[in-house]
Amino acid sequence: MFLTLNAALIQEPMALLAYLSALVGGVYMLSQWNQPAVKKFFHFAPPLIWAYFLPMISTTLGIIPDASSLYDFVSTYILPFGLLLLLLSTDVPATLKLGPKAILLFLSGTLGVVIGAPIALAIFQPFLPEDAWRGVGALAGSWIGGTANMAALVEAVDTPKDVLSPIIVVDTVVAYSWMGIMIALAGHQDKFNKWNKADNSVVEKINAQIGEIAQSRSKPLQVPQLLGILGLGFGVSYVVRKFSETLPETSVLSASTYTIMIIAFIGVMLSFTKVRRLDDYGASNIGYAGIYLLLTTIGAKADLTAVVEAPAYIAMGIVWLLIHILIIFLFARLLRAPLFFVAVGSQGNIGGTSSAPVVASVFQPALAPVGLLMGIVGNVVGTYAAVATAWLAELVSKM
Repeated sequence: MFLTLNAALIQEPMALLAYLSALVGGVYMLSQWNQPAVKKFFHFAPPLIWAYFLPMISTTLGIIPDASSLYDFVSTYILPFGLLLLLLSTDVPATLKLGPKAILLFLSGTLGVVIGAPIALAIFQPFLPEDAWRGVGALAGSWIGGTANMAALVEAVDTPKDVLSPIIVVDTVVAYSWMGIMIALAGHQDKFNKWNKADNSVVEKINAQIGEIAQSRSKPLQVPQLLGILGLGFGVSYVVRKFSETLPETSVLSASTYTIMIIAFIGVMLSFTKVRRLDDYGASNIGYAGIYLLLTTIGAKADLTAVVEAPAYIAMGIVWLLIHILIIFLFARLLRAPLFFVAVGSQGNIGGTSSAPVVASVFQPALAPVGLLMGIVGNVVGTYAAVATAWLAELVSKM
């Protein structure tokens, strides 16, 4: 018998932070263990997957709750903190040398989400409530840009709580399972590129170029630089968030959306200044730590028992995602695009700013900012594309 929310063993925010930090830290430390069996295990099941699934299992077992003020704090302040520090390392001129294929693959992924929603809903509508289309609209927001877009669409289409709960499970279980598959495919990108006759030399060259520059500039982290990184990250994030809360909100623009957009602009602008030198001391690594912590809180919000309670929603989500995958791989075949572009294009949609840079870094370690930029593009266009998706879903529900 699973414990109820009120009976969760760990509920105090600081205790939750300690528990989640210990989970993600333990997983990553274990992945560094120089043992063949351990390395092979984490090759097929990377640490990032466990950073997400272990909190989910913990919630299901009643160890931690599926809602907490800590989760809200992390998404409100730690997410922009992490994104800002990651964007400091962005080499915009080098990124532009990747060419238009990255954007085209991203847009094909967006098309897959928009087309897949009404098709999947039409198939499973008989097994879902009448207002399930509102949940589809909310999920479309998440699958074209991330959680900030989802929050905007929840308000835009007035998604009821009884529909939103299973949709969150679909978002976490289905979307992050796909992220796990993409990470696993990173080890086979050479085979895919050879089969697809894709030229990956530009990607590898830029990855090596940026990596060499970063390595040559790398310096040991000292207290003044650490405090400077933390001060910049949290200071800018707090000010931007508070400023965003004063801006007029619409059906597609919330304080969270404003925050991500402003942080993205500031981060890219700072990458052209001397502030970028903070990354020589590991600013982006600290940013990643924030993103990984965010992923643990996302996993903690999902209870696996809801999968059993809402099989039709799960099945709909799987079909929807399969249409997205089919379309983006079709475009990859037509454009002879390397698997890296498929990964960042898909995760820029389905994963958004929280997971796209992580997946990109697994494929090409120095090109994490490319994934982040794709996630930001998704955040910008996602709300509008998601509104169109919700409209199509509503039409299907009335048929």
